[in-house]
Amino acid sequence: MTALPDRSEIEGVLELAASEAKRYLAGLDDRRVREPGAEAAAHSFRGPLPEEGSGATQALRELVDRGMEATVATSGPRCFHLVIGGTTPAAMGADLLTCALDPIAYAWMVSPLAVELERISLAWLAELLDIPHHEHGVITTGATMANFVGLAAARQWWGERQDLDVAQDGLAGAPAVPVLTGGYVHASSVKALGMLGMGRGSVRKFSRDAVGRVDLPALERALVELEGRPAILIANAGEVNAGDFDPIDALADLAAEHGAWLHVDGAFGLFARVSPRTAHLAAGAERADSITVDGHKWLNVPYDCGFAFVRDPGLLARSFVYDAAYLPDPDDAEPVMGAIGPESSRRARSLTVWSTLRAYGRSGIRGMIERNLDHAAHLARLVDEADDLERLAEAPLCIVCFRYAPPGVPEARLNELNARLGERLLEDGRVYVGTTNFGGKTALRPALVNWRTREEDVDQFVEVVRELGAGLS
Repeated sequence: MTALPDRSEIEGVLELAASEAKRYLAGLDDRRVREPGAEAAAHSFRGPLPEEGSGATQALRELVDRGMEATVATSGPRCFHLVIGGTTPAAMGADLLTCALDPIAYAWMVSPLAVELERISLAWLAELLDIPHHEHGVITTGATMANFVGLAAARQWWGERQDLDVAQDGLAGAPAVPVLTGGYVHASSVKALGMLGMGRGSVRKFSRDAVGRVDLPALERALVELEGRPAILIANAGEVNAGDFDPIDALADLAAEHGAWLHVDGAFGLFARVSPRTAHLAAGAERADSITVDGHKWLNVPYDCGFAFVRDPGLLARSFVYDAAYLPDPDDAEPVMGAIGPESSRRARSLTVWSTLRAYGRSGIRGMIERNLDHAAHLARLVDEADDLERLAEAPLCIVCFRYAPPGVPEARLNELNARLGERLLEDGRVYVGTTNFGGKTALRPALVNWRTREEDVDQFVEVVRELGAGLS
């Protein structure tokens, strides 16, 4: 018999999904981040499209029975790879409700709730992050698309300074767009420049050392050489290797002096502004023309979620003009979110963002961040106290960059040793962390932004690193 969607399936599917989600979450604190059989479990799904379906409950049962072993517990307390938050209980509940409601966050016409909560959430976030005059913007899939939005506004601004409507007429025949930054620039910003037609090769990086710290005098000379022509500056709030920051205030001064656009990429680092302990690291971000930040990092809402804030909202409307006879008028009193950002088909991410901000408030979000700051400081102390570990950089925020360096192992062998250790950690799966290149040295760079992480998880992480490292050296 042909299986078709049926209303009678819904109750059984919801019961099964809820019970399995509860079981998974109940064991999340204790399970390995990656199970040894994950690859084989994932491959078990391969095969041709079935002619006859199994029905909803059976398909979900199969997904659970064979799929759970193939998941990586990125929402768990010992996943320190990339920069991955967990999902707060409030956000989880809102996300489940979002799936059931399936609202279209395109315009007021199709979801007043999603649009209004997006506007409120952006305003609340601007207040939380202390970036006044930046409450306008859109929620995106993540920092890459948020950078795309901010840099699209910058591109439109650049064109209008030269009597060009870039969104309407394109860049053909126009001069190259000057984009200046330091060595901390993230790959997502470069990717966005490529997608926007400005070109990945347009980026000029000014670094004063192998780590990537910005060379301000050299960048200023480049601005002077432009002789007043408009340029885009990219400042980085929280670089990915050690969590360091560009001097945003100094870059804002240069942008103001030379009439440049300042874009701040603050994917996770912008949340430093929430705590008095770290707010100074991102000083000057409030002076930017565009700002990006992720929600699925330190705000701990589900993947995927990012935010783009732009000081001049009119630039978004001119950059992402989207109109048709059957669509609501972009000039309507209520906003058409799909006409001020790249996506027209938009998931209602605002429900999870609003729910998290409403549930925990300013003090709860600050407490969550400061707890992770304490975990990073604890990890840095453990590294400093161990005779076989070497910290390679200061840990101003939530990333601790270090390497395994046992006594007696020559420098020439350490890169290869740490590369093997990184692979072994991922294979072992008890904890999860990635490797990076920091000033020519292969290193581990755990990032601690998950609300579930406890001090004992940090302790276990160091124990596993030393145990596996000893087996390789």
